[in-house]
Formats: sequence, structure tokens, C-alpha cells
Amino acid sequence: MLKSVGVPKETAAGETRVAATPETVGRYQKLGLEVLVEKDAGKSSRITDAEYEEAGATVVTKAEAFAADLVVKVAPPSAEEAVLFKQGGHLISFLAPLDDPQGVARLAARGVVAVSMELVPRISRAQKMDALSAMSSIAGYRAVLDAATMLPKFFPLLTTAAGTVRPASVLVLGAGVAGLQAIATARRLGARVSAYDVRVAVREEVQSLGAQFVELELETQDAQDSGGYAKALAEEKARRQTELLVPHIAKSDVVISTALIPGRKAPVLVTEEAVRQMASGSVIVDLAAANGGNCELTQSDTVVEQHDVFIAGPTNLPALMPVHASAMYARTIHAMIAEFTADGAFSPDFDDDILRSACVTRAGEVVNERVKSLVEG
Repeated sequence: MLKSVGVPKETAAGETRVAATPETVGRYQKLGLEVLVEKDAGKSSRITDAEYEEAGATVVTKAEAFAADLVVKVAPPSAEEAVLFKQGGHLISFLAPLDDPQGVARLAARGVVAVSMELVPRISRAQKMDALSAMSSIAGYRAVLDAATMLPKFFPLLTTAAGTVRPASVLVLGAGVAGLQAIATARRLGARVSAYDVRVAVREEVQSLGAQFVELELETQDAQDSGGYAKALAEEKARRQTELLVPHIAKSDVVISTALIPGRKAPVLVTEEAVRQMASGSVIVDLAAANGGNCELTQSDTVVEQHDVFIAGPTNLPALMPVHASAMYARTIHAMIAEFTADGAFSPDFDDDILRSACVTRAGEVVNERVKSLVEG
């Protein structure tokens, strides 16, 4: 029976979040589960060990946290962390299975039953477990704030004794969760906002937030998969898309790019030519930097200045807002655990739609077919 939940301190560079908070510790207590939190696990999220203990958790060593029946994490376990799991232990975490299949293979070799939060299916019953959307919302919000601080202009329309200041023009590329939050945030700051997405179906969502939807003369009826994600365009369409976007990018003070295709390199939407045509001091924040970037000139986790344009490539913006990011992520993890907990024990049902989709390793094997093909390929 799986009765203990381990919460290790995150060790990945720049990772400040934690997978459980005092709020969710209290909820685990009500489920009858014991919670073992590594010392200082919540320090970067402004949570003290005393607060965890007050909520009912036991503060333990790293080894004891990893020895729990069920370990919850934010970042995928490193090679050093993978060997700390007990044989047959369970893990729920972000695992980047399509980007790091060998990391998943390490967990399988250790006998860990691993559930990937990235692979939670987009069904109504699993909405409360959608960690990707929760973190994407934070990233979209923070991207706009960062852009506003870099831009050498005001965002809103201002009428002053010194004259009128025109609002900044913001273009958001990709209208998924991050993109929609970026639109809403830029609008709150007073910018004039437009947005482009290859999925014409999101036009109403963009317009409902007060932004203009950019339409290109491009045939894109098949640009969305069954899960609602964008699909890769054929090479010729992709080339045409970047050409058609150039004038829209050129007239923007800020570009926030969010276009990602699960398991694939990010599509290039902002060419060097497009950057060259932007006004001096303009800003690009590329949220696809971890997957190669939507801009040809993006460099991960740094800000570069090319053709007098600032280009930022952040790969973990939620970690810059760890208080709320940890709270939101911890709730999605709790929702997953609570769904399969009964009589004081976590009892996963791997025939259930949610776990059948999200489980990547079990019984010493990689069980997700797509990840398995990447491991073997």
C-alpha cells in the first residue's frame, strides 16, 4: 500500500518551486497520507520547515524523502536523484518525456512507476490536474511584465502636460494558455494588442480579450490536432507563414512568442529579417526558447541585442514567481493523487484514462509508446 508522500528539495539550476505546500500537506493529511518533506524544500518558495510541520508534515533528509512510497517533484529527477528511489517507488512530476526520453529510461531501469504531468490528457475530469496550463499561464503573464521593463517606452496611452504618448504595440504569436494570458496582461497594461495563431478556431478567444486577430493568407484547416494543440505545418506553408508575418512583426514594439508543438522543435516564426525590420529598442520574449525558439536569434536563458532589438529566451519563468507557481502546481499534483486515493492509500488505476495517458514507466519498462520509440530510436 502506498501511504507516504515524499517531497524532495528541487536541485535543478534555477528551480525555486516545490511540489507540495502547507495547504496541500493538510489535504494529504485528510486523505490519510503521511507527508515527508525534505529540510528546506520550500525555502525558495518562502515556505519554512515550521510551516510544513504545523500543517502535519514530517521534515526529513533527502534520502528519506526519496524513500517514500510516492515522490512528488517539479523538475525531472537528475541521474543522481534517480538512484535514490526505492525499487517499485512511484513518482509524479514534470518529466519532459518527449524531450528527455533517456531520463525516463533511467527511471524504468530503477523500477520506478513514473507519471508525467505533461501527459495528463485534456479531458474535463483532468482539468484540475493540468499543470502545464497552470504554469503556462504564469509564463504568459511574466513574459509581458519582463517585456514592459525592457521596452524603452510606456505600454499604455498617456495624456500628459508634455503631450500624448501613444500605446505600445504588442504582437502575441500563439494563442494557447500562455498566449492568451500574455494578451490579457498586455491589455491590462494598456498596450494595443494583436495575436496570431495557426488555429483559426481561437479567433474568438483572442477577440474576447480585446485583441485583434491577425489573419494570414494561408491554408490552415488541418493545423490543430485532436487534443487541441497546434500541428506542424508543411515546409512550404511554414516558409510562407514566416514571410507573411514579417510586416506584422516589423510594426510591433513587443513580440511575445509562445508557439510550441509537443515533442518537436519549436517552429520558427520570427526570422532574422523580421528582427532587422523592427524599430530600435523593440523587444522579443521567446517562450519557446527551451525547444529551440520561435525566433532564429533566440539564445536560451539570456537576453541578446541583435539589430538593436532585445531578444529574451527564458526557459522557466514560473520559477521567477515561486510563491504562486508552487501553490498552483502543488494543487494539480494533489488533484492527481486525490483522484486515486482511497482508505488512506494511493491506489493508482492504470486502466483509467488519466493514468493510461500519463504513466510513462511501469514494471521496469517504458510503457508510453511514443516515449518508448524515442528511447529505442
